[in-house]
Amino acid sequence: MRSEQEMYELILGVAREDERIRAVYMNGSRTNPKARKDMFQDYDIVYVVTDVTTFVKDQQWLSVFGEQLMMQEPDKNDQVCAHIPGMNVDTNECYAFLMLFADGNRIDLRLQTKEAMLQEYGKESLTKSLLDKDRCLPAIPAPTDRDYVVKQPTAEQFFSCCNNFWWCSQNIAKGLWRDEVPYAKYMFEQVVRVDLDEVVSWWIGWKHGFSISTGKLNKDFKKYLSDSYWEMYQQTYADGDIDRMWEALFCACDLFRTLAKEVAAAFKFVYETADDERMTKYLQGVRALPLRTATGY
Repeated sequence: MRSEQEMYELILGVAREDERIRAVYMNGSRTNPKARKDMFQDYDIVYVVTDVTTFVKDQQWLSVFGEQLMMQEPDKNDQVCAHIPGMNVDTNECYAFLMLFADGNRIDLRLQTKEAMLQEYGKESLTKSLLDKDRCLPAIPAPTDRDYVVKQPTAEQFFSCCNNFWWCSQNIAKGLWRDEVPYAKYMFEQVVRVDLDEVVSWWIGWKHGFSISTGKLNKDFKKYLSDSYWEMYQQTYADGDIDRMWEALFCACDLFRTLAKEVAAAFKFVYETADDERMTKYLQGVRALPLRTATGY
């Protein structure tokens, strides 16, 4: 596997030799001094160029980066959605090549005109200049993860999170009773878990003075939760077995209740205990029902 130094030399070497590339900057975890380094970190690179279309039309130039296992062009894929209101796809201003190489390195390379760069450069706190031939990159602070630090919730945010967690839990129960695993799984993982993770993040943020990030997609929960809470969190994941999904749901309820009450006490929020108690009783009642059969109720 090519080293980090080799990859930077390659990325910058290509830019220096191509007059169409006027500046290079980087986003992502490799700019974060707090991030743990490993071989799977992407190189999130932006080339500021004079003309995006020339790079897109003839892609032979990409071969210099190495043997590819696979490449994705997300902007090309998004063009199928261009007719949807609000979906603005302008490949003349920006274009991305996501490349995974045979040696395991990955470069997420975006091409961007100077005009497009000026609209976004520095808005991402993890941004670092690597090359600037024309001094076109604005001065910005040193990279920091400040945009990703857990923020203290308001009372309204806390209420909304708790209300949605308990309200939407009924949909999981309904799906499990109907033996509709895909529906129940979706409601658990895409809806209810969002609220569970929100409360977990707030609890962690509170315990650390709202000075840390829990990582992309909360990958650092294990690092910051106590062993007992982490064990509970792990148990909220289940396979497609109905009984195990029920156990995971009730474990999620227990963990949510425990951490939400601590957060509420810390910030003098109101935790709606009545909602919790009534919905828990409701979930228990649904679980006690015989499963719906293919022939009826």
